[in-house]
Amino acid sequence: METSLYQPIKAFIEAAGYEAKGEIGGCDLVGLSPGDPPIVVICELKLSFNLELILQAVDRAAMADEVWVAARISATGKGREADKRYRDLCRRLGIGMLGVSDRGEVSVIVNAVTPMPRTNPKRRSRLVREHQKRRGDPTLGGSTRRPIMTAYRQQALLCAEALSAGPLRPRDIKPRAPDAGKILLSNVYGWFERVQPGVYQLTDLGRTAVVATGA
Repeated sequence: METSLYQPIKAFIEAAGYEAKGEIGGCDLVGLSPGDPPIVVICELKLSFNLELILQAVDRAAMADEVWVAARISATGKGREADKRYRDLCRRLGIGMLGVSDRGEVSVIVNAVTPMPRTNPKRRSRLVREHQKRRGDPTLGGSTRRPIMTAYRQQALLCAEALSAGPLRPRDIKPRAPDAGKILLSNVYGWFERVQPGVYQLTDLGRTAVVATGA
């Protein structure tokens, strides 16, 4: 699975001075540099190098300063990483290539040296906000068929945890979840209900969510 590549690539990106998190805005891995505005690095993961991986990287170029693709190196030495045409295509597009060995060692096949075009500021801004608001790195990059722990869901769970002790007002929860007011009002997951003006309690769904996460 692609998730088997995530930790080696995360370590590689963080060794370069970025804070890396998985599954941000549909990207397998996003790294942000310190400072404001941050430098945005995106890496897409596949078990082998293919055209779909290149197409994903081209799409991500609208949000990033630097884009990489990463895949496991072929045991036979005859994978796409050995194809000069594939490497040349990455160079022309400014996309870096990273290979991961069976032992988890990461090697640079093609450097991401060409500045990527920043053509979609809104997508980039959403990506940066989600990365910065998400607590820790709760989802492995390359994950499929499982819920992604977004920053919104993390705050909703904090609200649910607080309400498990009894009804509260949004302002009582804001120190832990700054967006508590919006989250309780919108009630996206069906976890909350208003018992009187400005006071909320947990629904049965909310209690189940708290128990399921061990909050």
